[in-house]
Amino acid sequence: MTTAMHLSSQLAVNVLDARSLLSAFGVLGVGMVLFAETGLLIGFFLPGDSLLFTAGLLCTGTGDHGLKLSLGPLLVAAAAGALAGSQCGYLLGRRAGGALLAHSRSPRLHDGAKRAEDLLERYGQAKAIVLARFVPVVRTVLNPMAGALRVPVRTFTLWQVTGGLVWSLGLTLAGYALGSSVPNVDRYLLPTVAVIVALSLIPLASEVYRSHRSAKAKKARG
Repeated sequence: MTTAMHLSSQLAVNVLDARSLLSAFGVLGVGMVLFAETGLLIGFFLPGDSLLFTAGLLCTGTGDHGLKLSLGPLLVAAAAGALAGSQCGYLLGRRAGGALLAHSRSPRLHDGAKRAEDLLERYGQAKAIVLARFVPVVRTVLNPMAGALRVPVRTFTLWQVTGGLVWSLGLTLAGYALGSSVPNVDRYLLPTVAVIVALSLIPLASEVYRSHRSAKAKKARG
């Protein structure tokens, strides 16, 4: 009976809600979701940023229903899911090319693909691969785009590992640090997650601003 109830709760999980995912699948769910979000185009809608931050927060025991995760296994699962997913997406892109996107009817996914291609053209391969980690949807489609555009395997692997570790471990530890220092922070989880996600976009915003200033300077000299 208990097993049946547990299976029922897992089947009823809301994949768009970080706490629902964590309640159903725990640390293992973090790795699975990050793999799907960064490695499979069908995972573009999954809540990677909020999942990482919320999971880190729950390591302090401040979550609802007494749910508490272990920080060490969580960091391993987060990094493994993010890195393996990204590499998988890249390999799929090398094999299938643009056919992966051609079969999708999602406007959001196609918009993300255009933004990913713009990132690669504007900032070069290294910066684009790192920055894409902090942009929802773009972090899903840039990996197969990089494979389809034949970004060298060594270059892609180096920078996806760099960006993946900064993104996955950084957001998780940010949640843990905030949960450890602010009493009852779980009451303000939604606005807190929104702030953290906004802060995670700072590297991209900085590069956009720097690029804009550089373009204006070149135009003025010309």
